[in-house]
Amino acid sequence: MADRSLPELDGAPLFLLEELPDAPEVLVDGAEGRHAVDVLRLTPGERVRVGDGRGILVEGEVTAAGPAGLRVGVAARHEVPPPALELVLVQALPKGDRGPLAVELATELGVDRVVPWTAARCITRWRADRVDKGLARWRSAARAASKQARRPRVPEVTGPMTIREVCGVLADVDLALVLHEQARHPLAGLDLPARGTVAVVVGPEGGLTDGEVVALAAAGARPVRLGPEVLRTSTAGAAALAAISARTRWR
Repeated sequence: MADRSLPELDGAPLFLLEELPDAPEVLVDGAEGRHAVDVLRLTPGERVRVGDGRGILVEGEVTAAGPAGLRVGVAARHEVPPPALELVLVQALPKGDRGPLAVELATELGVDRVVPWTAARCITRWRADRVDKGLARWRSAARAASKQARRPRVPEVTGPMTIREVCGVLADVDLALVLHEQARHPLAGLDLPARGTVAVVVGPEGGLTDGEVVALAAAGARPVRLGPEVLRTSTAGAAALAAISARTRWR
C-alpha cells in the first residue's frame, strides 16, 4: 500500500513513466532512461524518484545503469494527494513558442489544469489539422516542467476551448479571475479560498474584446490587475499563479 504523505524534497531527480509497476524494482527506459544514463550520468547507489505523473511516486537507489536504461530498487512508495486548492489557467493562444513557454512557467509555479483558449484576438489559430500538434507541444512542456520542478502530478492540458466553453468551466469554480490592465482591484487585495478551485483567465496579445469581457463577467469572473506593469500573455499567468500561491500554498 502506498504512503499518502508527501515525501521531503531534496536534490534527487524525478523521472516520469507512463505506467509505474507495483514491483520491488523499476526500469526507467526509453528517452527517460537515455537521459538518466547519458546526460545525467547516474550511477549505482544514487537516489532517484520515479513517478507516473498522476500522484504515484517511488523513491529508491539506482541498482544498474546501462544501455537498457536505469534500474531502481524501490525503497518507498507514495501516493501524493492533489492540493487542497486547485489552480486553473485559461490561457489565450500566444504566438510562436510563447504557448509552450506559458505552460512551462505555469507548471513550475503550481498550475493543476491548463485550458487553451481560442480568443477572438488571438494571432495564433490552431486549425483542425493542427490541434493535435499544438496540444502535443503544450503537454510536452507541462511534462518536462513537472520533472524540472519535481512535481509528482503533471498538470492536465485540456483541448482548446471557445469563449462559451471557457465560461462553462468558470461556472464550476469557486473563484474566477480575469487579468485586465484597467481593472480597479489588485489581485493582492482579494480574499482567496484555502480550498476548492481558483481559475485565472489570461487574454491574448491584442487584448479582450468587449463581448469577451461581458461574457466572462456573466460567468462570474472578477477583473483584477497584477500591478502597474503590463505583462506579456505568456508570462502574466505565471505571475498571477505565483501571487496566489504565495498567499495560499507557499506557507
